[in-house]
Amino acid sequence: MSISTGILTINLDAIASNWRFLSKLAASSEVAAVIKANAYSVGAKTVAENLFQAGCRSFFVTTLEEAFDIKSVLPESAEIYILGGVRNGDENVFEREKFIPVIFSVEMLRRWKKYAYQQGARLKTAIKVDTGMSRFGIQFEEFIAELESSATNDINLVLYISHLACADDNAYSLNKQQKEKFESLNKKVKSIYPNVKSSLANSSGIFLGSEWQFDLVRPGAALYGINPHSNLANPLRPAINLRLPVLQIKTIEMQATVGYSATASVNSGSRLAVVAGGYADGIHRTLGEKPQGYCCGQLVEAIGRVSMDTTIFDVSSVNASDEMILESGIEVIGDCITLDDLTRKNKSLGYEVLTSMGSRYRRIYVRKQ
Repeated sequence: MSISTGILTINLDAIASNWRFLSKLAASSEVAAVIKANAYSVGAKTVAENLFQAGCRSFFVTTLEEAFDIKSVLPESAEIYILGGVRNGDENVFEREKFIPVIFSVEMLRRWKKYAYQQGARLKTAIKVDTGMSRFGIQFEEFIAELESSATNDINLVLYISHLACADDNAYSLNKQQKEKFESLNKKVKSIYPNVKSSLANSSGIFLGSEWQFDLVRPGAALYGINPHSNLANPLRPAINLRLPVLQIKTIEMQATVGYSATASVNSGSRLAVVAGGYADGIHRTLGEKPQGYCCGQLVEAIGRVSMDTTIFDVSSVNASDEMILESGIEVIGDCITLDDLTRKNKSLGYEVLTSMGSRYRRIYVRKQ
Protein backbone atom coordinates (compact mmCIF):
# COMPACT_ATOMS: atom_id res chain seq x y z
CA MET A 1 0.00 0.00 0.00
CA SER A 2 1.33 3.43 -0.92
CA ILE A 3 1.90 5.70 2.09
CA SER A 4 1.16 9.33 1.32
CA THR A 5 0.88 10.81 4.79
CA GLY A 6 2.20 10.53 8.32
CA ILE A 7 1.52 7.64 10.67
CA LEU A 8 -0.01 8.58 14.02
CA THR A 9 0.26 5.67 16.44
CA ILE A 10 -1.97 5.78 19.53
CA ASN A 11 -1.31 3.53 22.51
CA LEU A 12 -4.73 2.63 23.91
CA ASP A 13 -3.23 0.93 26.96
CA ALA A 14 -1.45 4.17 27.85
CA ILE A 15 -4.72 6.14 27.58
CA ALA A 16 -6.54 3.63 29.78
CA SER A 17 -3.62 3.63 32.22
CA ASN A 18 -3.75 7.43 32.46
CA TRP A 19 -7.49 7.30 33.18
CA ARG A 20 -6.91 4.74 35.94
CA PHE A 21 -4.10 6.85 37.40
CA LEU A 22 -6.41 9.88 37.51
CA SER A 23 -9.10 7.72 39.11
CA LYS A 24 -6.70 6.89 41.94
CA LEU A 25 -5.64 10.51 42.26
CA ALA A 26 -9.29 11.61 42.49
CA ALA A 27 -10.41 8.55 44.44
CA SER A 28 -13.48 10.22 45.94
CA SER A 29 -14.72 11.55 42.60
CA GLU A 30 -16.10 10.12 39.39
CA VAL A 31 -13.57 10.50 36.59
CA ALA A 32 -15.24 11.39 33.30
CA ALA A 33 -13.51 11.83 29.92
CA VAL A 34 -13.54 14.90 27.70
CA ILE A 35 -13.26 13.61 24.14
CA LYS A 36 -14.36 16.64 22.15
CA ALA A 37 -12.69 17.55 18.83
CA ASN A 38 -12.45 13.87 17.86
CA ALA A 39 -10.77 13.09 21.20
CA TYR A 40 -8.24 15.87 20.59
CA SER A 41 -7.76 14.44 17.06
CA VAL A 42 -6.83 10.99 18.39
CA GLY A 43 -10.12 9.32 17.37
CA ALA A 44 -13.22 9.72 19.54
CA LYS A 45 -14.97 6.43 18.80
CA THR A 46 -11.94 4.28 19.52
CA VAL A 47 -11.01 6.28 22.63
CA ALA A 48 -14.59 6.17 23.94
CA GLU A 49 -14.76 2.38 23.57
CA ASN A 50 -11.36 1.99 25.18
CA LEU A 51 -12.21 4.18 28.18
CA PHE A 52 -15.60 2.56 28.71
CA GLN A 53 -13.82 -0.79 28.93
CA ALA A 54 -11.46 0.78 31.48
CA GLY A 55 -14.44 1.86 33.61
CA CYS A 56 -15.33 5.37 32.45
CA ARG A 57 -19.08 6.03 32.30
CA SER A 58 -19.41 9.78 31.61
CA PHE A 59 -18.22 11.46 28.43
CA PHE A 60 -18.12 15.12 27.40
CA VAL A 61 -18.21 16.38 23.81
CA THR A 62 -19.02 19.77 22.31
CA THR A 63 -21.53 19.19 19.51
CA LEU A 64 -24.46 16.98 18.61
CA GLU A 65 -22.42 15.49 15.78
CA GLU A 66 -19.70 14.47 18.23
CA ALA A 67 -22.32 12.97 20.54
CA PHE A 68 -23.82 10.84 17.77
CA ASP A 69 -20.33 9.72 16.80
CA ILE A 70 -19.50 8.21 20.19
CA LYS A 71 -23.04 7.03 20.92
CA SER A 72 -22.69 4.63 18.01
CA VAL A 73 -20.04 2.67 19.93
CA LEU A 74 -21.06 3.15 23.58
CA PRO A 75 -23.57 1.11 25.61
CA GLU A 76 -26.78 2.83 26.73
CA SER A 77 -25.44 3.06 30.27
CA ALA A 78 -22.90 5.69 29.19
CA GLU A 79 -23.82 9.31 29.93
CA ILE A 80 -23.05 11.75 27.12
CA TYR A 81 -22.85 15.45 28.02
CA ILE A 82 -22.78 18.12 25.32
CA LEU A 83 -20.74 21.15 26.39
CA GLY A 84 -22.13 23.27 23.55
CA GLY A 85 -25.58 23.23 25.15
CA VAL A 86 -28.83 22.76 23.29
CA ARG A 87 -29.62 25.01 20.33
CA ASN A 88 -33.11 26.22 19.60
CA GLY A 89 -34.93 23.49 17.67
CA ASP A 90 -32.68 20.64 18.81
CA GLU A 91 -34.52 19.95 22.07
CA ASN A 92 -36.40 16.93 20.72
CA VAL A 93 -33.14 15.36 19.53
CA PHE A 94 -31.64 15.65 23.01
CA GLU A 95 -34.74 14.09 24.55
CA ARG A 96 -34.90 11.25 22.03
CA GLU A 97 -31.20 10.39 22.22
CA LYS A 98 -30.94 10.99 25.99
CA PHE A 99 -28.08 13.43 25.52
CA ILE A 100 -27.49 15.76 28.46
CA PRO A 101 -27.05 19.42 27.54
CA VAL A 102 -24.67 21.60 29.52
CA ILE A 103 -26.77 24.75 29.82
CA PHE A 104 -24.68 27.92 29.92
CA SER A 105 -27.16 30.82 29.70
CA VAL A 106 -30.39 31.84 31.42
CA GLU A 107 -32.14 32.07 28.05
CA MET A 108 -31.11 28.50 27.19
CA LEU A 109 -32.17 27.28 30.63
CA ARG A 110 -35.63 28.80 30.34
CA ARG A 111 -36.10 27.48 26.80
CA TRP A 112 -35.04 23.97 27.87
CA LYS A 113 -37.27 24.14 30.93
CA LYS A 114 -40.23 25.23 28.77
CA TYR A 115 -39.67 22.32 26.40
CA ALA A 116 -39.46 19.85 29.31
CA TYR A 117 -42.69 21.22 30.78
CA GLN A 118 -44.48 20.91 27.41
CA GLN A 119 -43.33 17.30 27.08
CA GLY A 120 -44.23 16.48 30.67
CA ALA A 121 -40.71 15.14 31.17
CA ARG A 122 -38.06 15.98 33.75
CA LEU A 123 -35.09 15.84 31.41
CA LYS A 124 -31.56 15.29 32.62
CA THR A 125 -29.70 18.58 32.65
CA ALA A 126 -26.26 19.95 33.45
CA ILE A 127 -25.65 23.64 34.09
CA LYS A 128 -22.42 25.58 33.72
CA VAL A 129 -21.73 28.51 36.03
CA ASP A 130 -19.09 31.18 35.44
CA THR A 131 -16.88 31.51 38.52
CA GLY A 132 -14.13 33.62 37.01
CA MET A 133 -13.19 32.66 33.44
CA SER A 134 -15.72 34.99 31.75
CA ARG A 135 -16.38 32.50 28.99
CA PHE A 136 -19.34 30.10 28.91
CA GLY A 137 -21.52 29.90 31.97
CA ILE A 138 -24.44 31.50 33.75
CA GLN A 139 -23.28 34.34 35.94
CA PHE A 140 -22.93 33.28 39.57
CA GLU A 141 -25.59 35.69 40.85
CA GLU A 142 -27.99 34.84 38.02
CA PHE A 143 -27.79 31.14 38.80
CA ILE A 144 -28.50 31.75 42.49
CA ALA A 145 -31.55 33.80 41.47
CA GLU A 146 -32.76 31.03 39.16
CA LEU A 147 -32.43 28.48 41.97
CA GLU A 148 -34.29 30.66 44.44
CA SER A 149 -37.10 31.28 41.95
CA SER A 150 -37.59 27.52 41.45
CA ALA A 151 -36.70 27.96 37.79
CA THR A 152 -35.07 24.54 37.72
CA ASN A 153 -38.02 22.59 39.13
CA ASP A 154 -39.18 21.24 35.77
CA ILE A 155 -35.85 19.66 34.88
CA ASN A 156 -33.77 16.89 36.40
CA LEU A 157 -30.60 18.72 37.43
CA VAL A 158 -27.92 16.02 37.57
CA LEU A 159 -24.73 18.06 37.33
CA TYR A 160 -23.48 21.60 37.55
CA ILE A 161 -19.98 22.60 36.54
CA SER A 162 -17.57 25.47 36.27
CA HIS A 163 -14.17 25.74 34.62
CA LEU A 164 -10.82 26.78 36.06
CA ALA A 165 -9.02 29.48 34.11
CA CYS A 166 -5.47 28.99 35.43
CA ALA A 167 -5.33 25.43 36.76
CA ASP A 168 -2.04 24.71 34.97
CA ASP A 169 -0.37 27.25 37.29
CA ASN A 170 -0.79 25.82 40.77
CA ALA A 171 0.36 29.07 42.40
CA TYR A 172 -2.15 31.34 40.66
CA SER A 173 -4.49 33.05 43.14
CA LEU A 174 -7.52 32.79 40.82
CA ASN A 175 -7.61 29.02 41.41
CA LYS A 176 -8.42 29.53 45.09
CA GLN A 177 -10.87 32.33 44.32
CA GLN A 178 -12.78 30.15 41.88
CA LYS A 179 -12.78 27.21 44.29
CA GLU A 180 -14.15 29.33 47.14
CA LYS A 181 -16.86 30.74 44.89
CA PHE A 182 -17.77 27.25 43.72
CA GLU A 183 -17.85 25.96 47.30
CA SER A 184 -20.33 28.64 48.33
CA LEU A 185 -22.46 27.74 45.31
CA ASN A 186 -22.15 24.07 46.18
CA LYS A 187 -23.73 24.61 49.59
CA LYS A 188 -26.64 26.51 48.06
CA VAL A 189 -27.31 24.03 45.27
CA LYS A 190 -27.08 20.92 47.43
CA SER A 191 -29.47 22.40 49.97
CA ILE A 192 -32.07 22.26 47.17
CA TYR A 193 -30.76 19.31 45.12
CA PRO A 194 -28.89 17.02 47.55
CA ASN A 195 -28.17 14.38 44.88
CA VAL A 196 -26.81 16.67 42.17
CA LYS A 197 -23.14 16.23 41.24
CA SER A 198 -20.68 19.12 41.12
CA SER A 199 -17.59 19.44 38.92
CA LEU A 200 -14.83 22.06 38.80
CA ALA A 201 -11.56 20.33 37.90
CA ASN A 202 -10.21 19.76 34.41
CA SER A 203 -6.96 17.83 33.78
CA SER A 204 -4.75 20.35 35.57
CA GLY A 205 -7.35 21.02 38.24
CA ILE A 206 -7.22 17.40 39.40
CA PHE A 207 -3.58 17.93 40.40
CA LEU A 208 -4.39 20.99 42.52
CA GLY A 209 -5.62 18.62 45.20
CA SER A 210 -8.74 16.97 46.57
CA GLU A 211 -10.33 20.32 47.50
CA TRP A 212 -10.77 21.08 43.81
CA GLN A 213 -12.11 17.65 42.80
CA PHE A 214 -15.69 17.68 44.15
CA ASP A 215 -18.00 14.91 42.81
CA LEU A 216 -16.74 14.61 39.23
CA VAL A 217 -13.56 15.60 37.40
CA ARG A 218 -13.22 16.18 33.66
CA PRO A 219 -9.79 15.27 32.28
CA GLY A 220 -9.10 15.74 28.60
CA ALA A 221 -5.50 16.34 27.56
CA ALA A 222 -4.14 14.35 30.51
CA LEU A 223 -5.65 11.18 29.07
CA TYR A 224 -3.15 11.35 26.21
CA GLY A 225 -0.13 11.91 28.46
CA ILE A 226 0.16 15.69 28.29
CA ASN A 227 1.72 17.12 31.45
CA PRO A 228 -0.99 18.94 33.47
CA HIS A 229 1.62 21.16 35.15
CA SER A 230 4.64 22.06 33.03
CA ASN A 231 6.72 23.02 36.06
CA LEU A 232 6.36 19.56 37.62
CA ALA A 233 7.44 16.08 36.57
CA ASN A 234 4.91 14.36 34.32
CA PRO A 235 3.39 11.30 36.06
CA LEU A 236 1.39 10.24 32.99
CA ARG A 237 2.24 7.79 30.23
CA PRO A 238 2.85 9.16 26.72
CA ALA A 239 0.28 7.79 24.30
CA ILE A 240 1.18 9.39 20.96
CA ASN A 241 3.81 8.66 18.31
CA LEU A 242 4.02 10.50 14.99
CA ARG A 243 6.31 9.24 12.24
CA LEU A 244 6.57 10.91 8.83
CA PRO A 245 7.42 8.60 5.89
CA VAL A 246 10.31 9.67 3.68
CA LEU A 247 9.07 9.98 0.10
CA GLN A 248 12.32 10.94 -1.61
CA ILE A 249 16.01 11.43 -0.80
CA LYS A 250 18.04 13.89 -2.82
CA THR A 251 21.79 14.40 -2.79
CA ILE A 252 22.54 17.97 -3.88
CA GLU A 253 25.21 18.19 -6.60
CA MET A 254 25.93 21.91 -6.23
CA GLN A 255 24.94 24.70 -3.85
CA ALA A 256 21.16 25.20 -4.02
CA THR A 257 18.23 26.85 -2.28
CA VAL A 258 15.52 24.86 -0.54
CA GLY A 259 11.74 25.30 -0.59
CA TYR A 260 9.40 28.18 -1.32
CA SER A 261 10.88 31.70 -1.35
CA ALA A 262 14.38 30.17 -1.22
CA THR A 263 14.65 30.92 2.50
CA ALA A 264 17.41 28.34 3.05
CA SER A 265 20.38 27.05 1.12
CA VAL A 266 22.57 23.93 1.24
CA ASN A 267 26.02 23.09 -0.01
CA SER A 268 27.07 20.54 -2.56
CA GLY A 269 26.86 17.02 -1.16
CA SER A 270 24.01 17.76 1.23
CA ARG A 271 21.44 15.00 1.57
CA LEU A 272 17.78 16.00 1.89
CA ALA A 273 14.75 13.88 2.80
CA VAL A 274 11.33 14.96 1.56
CA VAL A 275 8.75 13.64 4.01
CA ALA A 276 4.96 13.32 3.91
CA GLY A 277 3.33 15.93 6.11
CA GLY A 278 2.99 19.67 5.64
CA TYR A 279 1.02 22.63 6.90
CA ALA A 280 -2.22 21.01 5.69
CA ASP A 281 -1.45 18.35 8.29
CA GLY A 282 -0.76 20.87 11.02
CA ILE A 283 3.03 20.55 10.90
CA HIS A 284 3.58 24.28 11.41
CA ARG A 285 1.35 24.23 14.49
CA THR A 286 2.42 20.81 15.74
CA LEU A 287 6.19 20.94 15.35
CA GLY A 288 6.87 24.69 15.29
CA GLU A 289 8.83 26.86 12.87
CA LYS A 290 11.89 24.59 12.79
CA PRO A 291 10.64 21.00 13.06
CA GLN A 292 13.03 18.41 14.43
CA GLY A 293 12.88 14.65 14.42
CA TYR A 294 14.86 11.45 14.76
CA CYS A 295 15.98 9.47 11.74
CA CYS A 296 17.72 6.15 12.32
CA GLY A 297 18.34 7.24 15.90
CA GLN A 298 19.93 10.59 14.99
CA LEU A 299 18.54 14.10 15.47
CA VAL A 300 17.70 15.94 12.24
CA GLU A 301 16.14 19.32 11.51
CA ALA A 302 13.82 20.60 8.81
CA ILE A 303 15.19 23.10 6.35
CA GLY A 304 13.32 25.68 4.29
CA ARG A 305 9.64 26.47 4.50
CA VAL A 306 7.06 23.80 5.28
CA SER A 307 4.91 23.14 2.19
CA MET A 308 1.25 22.14 2.12
CA ASP A 309 1.92 18.41 1.80
CA THR A 310 5.61 17.97 2.56
CA THR A 311 8.49 19.04 4.77
CA ILE A 312 12.18 18.77 3.90
CA PHE A 313 14.70 17.51 6.46
CA ASP A 314 18.47 17.76 6.20
CA VAL A 315 19.72 14.21 6.78
CA SER A 316 23.33 14.86 5.77
CA SER A 317 24.58 13.87 9.22
CA VAL A 318 22.67 10.58 9.37
CA ASN A 319 25.02 7.60 9.24
CA ALA A 320 22.69 5.36 7.26
CA SER A 321 22.03 4.42 3.66
CA ASP A 322 19.23 5.93 1.62
CA GLU A 323 17.40 2.61 1.83
CA MET A 324 17.59 2.62 5.62
CA ILE A 325 16.32 6.20 5.81
CA LEU A 326 13.44 5.42 3.46
CA GLU A 327 12.52 2.45 5.61
CA SER A 328 12.91 4.32 8.90
CA GLY A 329 11.07 7.54 8.19
CA ILE A 330 11.43 10.42 10.65
CA GLU A 331 9.91 10.23 14.13
CA VAL A 332 8.79 13.72 15.14
CA ILE A 333 6.80 12.78 18.28
CA GLY A 334 7.76 9.78 20.37
CA ASP A 335 10.26 8.60 22.94
CA CYS A 336 12.96 11.09 21.92
CA ILE A 337 10.76 14.15 21.32
CA THR A 338 7.63 14.08 23.48
CA LEU A 339 4.54 16.26 23.34
CA ASP A 340 5.86 18.01 26.44
CA ASP A 341 9.17 18.70 24.67
CA LEU A 342 7.30 20.31 21.78
CA THR A 343 5.21 22.53 24.03
CA ARG A 344 8.33 23.80 25.79
CA LYS A 345 10.24 24.31 22.54
CA ASN A 346 7.44 26.13 20.76
CA LYS A 347 5.90 27.83 23.80
CA SER A 348 2.59 26.24 22.88
CA LEU A 349 0.00 24.11 24.65
CA GLY A 350 -0.10 20.32 24.57
CA TYR A 351 -3.72 20.17 23.54
CA GLU A 352 -3.04 22.75 20.82
CA VAL A 353 -0.36 20.44 19.45
CA LEU A 354 -2.70 17.43 19.58
CA THR A 355 -5.72 19.06 17.98
CA SER A 356 -3.56 20.48 15.18
CA MET A 357 -2.72 17.02 13.91
CA GLY A 358 -4.21 16.61 10.48
CA SER A 359 -7.00 14.25 9.52
CA ARG A 360 -4.86 12.84 6.69
CA TYR A 361 -2.55 11.02 9.09
CA ARG A 362 -3.11 7.30 9.11
CA ARG A 363 -4.11 6.43 12.68
CA ILE A 364 -2.92 3.12 14.05
CA TYR A 365 -4.14 1.88 17.43
CA VAL A 366 -1.89 -0.38 19.46
CA ARG A 367 -1.81 -1.84 22.96
CA LYS A 368 1.53 -1.66 24.74
CA GLN A 369 1.79 -2.15 28.48
